[in-house]
Amino acid sequence: MTKIKILLAEDEASLGMIVKESLESRDFTVFLASNGEEAFKIYQKETPEILVLDVMMPKKDGFTLAKEIRQENKRIPIIFLTAKSQTSDVLEGFQLGGNDYLKKPFSMEELIVRIKSLLNRIEFQTNLEAIEIGKYHFNFTKQTLSFNEKTFQLTSREAELLFQLSEKKNELLDRTFILNKLWGNDDFFNARSMDVFISKLRKKLQYDPTIQIINVRGFGYKLIY
Repeated sequence: MTKIKILLAEDEASLGMIVKESLESRDFTVFLASNGEEAFKIYQKETPEILVLDVMMPKKDGFTLAKEIRQENKRIPIIFLTAKSQTSDVLEGFQLGGNDYLKKPFSMEELIVRIKSLLNRIEFQTNLEAIEIGKYHFNFTKQTLSFNEKTFQLTSREAELLFQLSEKKNELLDRTFILNKLWGNDDFFNARSMDVFISKLRKKLQYDPTIQIINVRGFGYKLIY
């Protein structure tokens, strides 16, 4: 099994080694850098799957490093480590593309939980970009539905509804459940609205005759293919 590669940038040598050894004991491969410039070179050479960056580093700080990396990689998860606790610093980190923020001192267990959570989220998002519905390709993240050369741009509500139907492929999607989840309640007007969205999806899916959205009257819908 291929190990997940982590780039750890931490200028405090003792802390860097402790974190590196702890992560390696959990079966991660860790590349340790002591400053931002070194970290960027390692990033380009080793193509890690996740970054753990100290904010205050010599030569190039964590925020600057993250900004540069985000220009060429929008998806890689970034966790900032910092002794700073000002709200403005936290906001700056997120605005520069950070996914999470851990204040020093921190426990290794908390760091590991956050790393795994971000990796799972990225895997989940990747899976959402490759949903096959019959001969259609459904990208939930981009809200597109493609058939051969045709590509339909879905609204957020259409994408959410189609995703829920695809998750219950060939099974009943409960009407009350989906109304409460996507519309907030299951009153008459929302039910009529959902029927309209179902009609729109049927029209977009008509190019593959093996696909059907069946209305199970009084209970819900089934996406069959």
